[in-house]
Amino acid sequence: MWIHEHKNWPNFNWDTEKLASKLADIRYRQGLLLGKMKGLGFALKSEANLNMLTNDVIKSSAIEGENLNPEEVRSSIARRLGLDVAGLVPSSRNVDGVVELMLDATQNYAVPLSKERLFGWQSALFPTGRSGLNRITIGKWRTAESGPMQVVSGPIGRENVHFEAPNADRLENEMKLFIKWFNSTKDNVDPVLRAGIAHLWFITIHPFEDGNGRIARAIADMSLARADGIPERFYSLSTQIESNRKGYYNILEKQQRFTPEITGWFEWFLDSLGKSVTAAETILGKVLFKARLWEKLNQYPVNERQRLIINRMLDDKFEGFMNTSKYAKIVKCSTDTALRDIQTLKERGILIQNPGGGRSTSYRLVKV
Repeated sequence: MWIHEHKNWPNFNWDTEKLASKLADIRYRQGLLLGKMKGLGFALKSEANLNMLTNDVIKSSAIEGENLNPEEVRSSIARRLGLDVAGLVPSSRNVDGVVELMLDATQNYAVPLSKERLFGWQSALFPTGRSGLNRITIGKWRTAESGPMQVVSGPIGRENVHFEAPNADRLENEMKLFIKWFNSTKDNVDPVLRAGIAHLWFITIHPFEDGNGRIARAIADMSLARADGIPERFYSLSTQIESNRKGYYNILEKQQRFTPEITGWFEWFLDSLGKSVTAAETILGKVLFKARLWEKLNQYPVNERQRLIINRMLDDKFEGFMNTSKYAKIVKCSTDTALRDIQTLKERGILIQNPGGGRSTSYRLVKV
């Protein structure tokens, strides 16, 4: 028996006392994080929001096995938010569609959910009407003609069915119930718990032929934005889920083979959300570090070569330390010029020389 076949479906219940401490801790830490973000200027908040939304879009797609170009995602988000960001690149229709879905869910979090809005989200995910090489039904619920909606693994003929969604003839009524619940707040359930319910409920119904996972996570983000009361996203649940994708699918399968008693699902969901808030605190630290460093640098501006190197060293993709040969290669200058630039940054207290000398001499950015 699947969860949606249970007599109590979809009347979810859980052990409130068992979840109380986890929920209280997350709400406290959310408040601290959002309080810190409110104290930042517009530029820093915008950068933090842009970074988090970029990660959220990339990781939510990665959970489904689709790898998006990070620069395209970042550019698409920046353009839609009206941010003046250097290095924007053209983005594909596929990337733009995923970004439009996420931004509509989070920027317009107070707008009621509707069937038409969900149809638009799913259509945005598949602008060509295809998932890979296969033509799929878009802009409406899946149909009986598409066959049973199953999550399977294993070779053909020996498939392992992890989950089977409700039949197509149930979808209209199932989604009416879901949308009515999502738009109502009469049950007085904490908004964070509502995000967990919404995620599980929607992905269990699996109303579309494809795109259900990404839409379920966008709905959860929409509910979390309502919990925070702001459109900006400063933590990414999808990033945490992607880092433990196996655990995510395992808990979904376990719960979907169980009853509407969802304490176990909530424990996993709250643990993952807590880890995403912890990760956000690290990202915020990097944003603040970058801001303080440039504040120090701008007292006595650096040349364009030095600016390029500092930005490169601040990039999360930068590995190791800086040395004269790496410097010269990046900015296309001589090693003598590179050494002079490095010595100037060292004298100004921007670069610190690491232990060791000779050919192994290297430098790191100062902590400010």
